[in-house]
Order: sequence, then C-alpha cells, then structure tokens
Amino acid sequence: MARASSKSTLVTVMNPMSPAAEGYRTLRTNIQFSILDKQIQVIMAASAQMNEGKTTTISNLAVTYAQEGKKVVIIDGDLRKPSLHHIFMQPNHNGLTSVLSRQYDLDEVIRQTYVDNLYLIPSGPIPPNPTELLGSQQMNDLMEQLKRDYDVILFDTSPIMAVTDALIISSLCDGVVLVIHGGKVKKEIVHKAKAQLDHAKANILGVVLNQVPVRGNDADYIYYNDTKSL
Repeated sequence: MARASSKSTLVTVMNPMSPAAEGYRTLRTNIQFSILDKQIQVIMAASAQMNEGKTTTISNLAVTYAQEGKKVVIIDGDLRKPSLHHIFMQPNHNGLTSVLSRQYDLDEVIRQTYVDNLYLIPSGPIPPNPTELLGSQQMNDLMEQLKRDYDVILFDTSPIMAVTDALIISSLCDGVVLVIHGGKVKKEIVHKAKAQLDHAKANILGVVLNQVPVRGNDADYIYYNDTKSL
C-alpha cells in the first residue's frame, strides 16, 4: 500500500456506506467486545514491516470512534517516518516531539481535524532520540492527561521489526491491533513481530489482514478477533 497523502485514504469519510467502511466499523465493534471486563481506551496499530496498511487502519478506526460520538485523539507515534499529518492535511512543524522535549504545551500542538470529535497530535519534528522520548516520564505524564480528556486514544507507530519504538508505545496501551499485508509479508516475519509484542507483554486484540479478496464485496481486509492461528 502506497504512502497516503490525503483524506482519500479515509474511506470511512469519503464513502461511509461502502463495504470497506463497514469493515472498519466491525473492527471497532470487535475491539469493544474483545475484553468485556476492562475498558479499552488506548489502542495501537502495529505491523512487522512498512507499507502493510497500519496507518490507514488506525486512521479509519479513529474516524469510526468519532462518528460514534466519542471524543477521540489520534497520535503519530512514528517519530521516524510520520504520515498522519498528510492524511489529515495538517502542518507538522510541532507535535508530539515538541511536547516531549518541553518546547510546546499540549494545547499548542493538538489539532482538530475535519472529522467532528476527532483530534490529531502529529509527530512534530523528527528527533535524534525517538526511543528515549517515547520512553520518557514526559510521555507517561502526557498519557495521563490525555486519558482524562479523551474517550479514545489511538497510536500509529513505526514497524516492529525496524526499531523498538512500537514496543515502548505498546506498554502505554490497553490493546494492540496487528496489521498484516496478506500475501506480502512472510509468515516467519509475522511470528517474530508477534513474539516481540508478547515479550513486551502487549495485549494483542486481534489481527487485520490487508489486501485479502473477500467474496461478495469489495472490502480490503478481514478482522480476526484472536491470534491463535499465527
């Protein structure tokens, strides 16, 4: 999947009655019912490698939560190759890294998107030390503030097999959705990515398979509510 550059990636906005958009709403519902005795407030999309569709998945998922009436913030936690500011057509001169380095306050970097109830924290300038910033006390403090102010918090992240950033973010999340490009990524790579998430004690909610043909409609992924087959 090519890097997204506009809101055309958001099928939940551009074509909300399509089977693909309905698929994202089903994903939202499955997440909500995956753990009945615990609130899932903070969710991360992860993938083993680049271009598997995790940014598209987490962006459309964010829209479905906002369309449900929840106050939602989506955070670009990919501090090496950020892209959410392109999808939501927002500037990226400041953002998450600006808050973590104490150059700006949160209210100076958070942006309301063109989707009602949906806010964006872009990555901000690419730092020399992304891993250290994501694992800092400032990041923990920021999360506590966001949990008080928002119903749902979603993260986009760097690929798991490239750097450890996603594993650090997973420790801040109630659940992780593993996004896999069907037919492109080798099974052993997926196993390694899942093993790293397991080692980090991440709560894997399920798997999204991208680019998998589905008979009877044009949806481009299937959601599985467990990872037993991996």
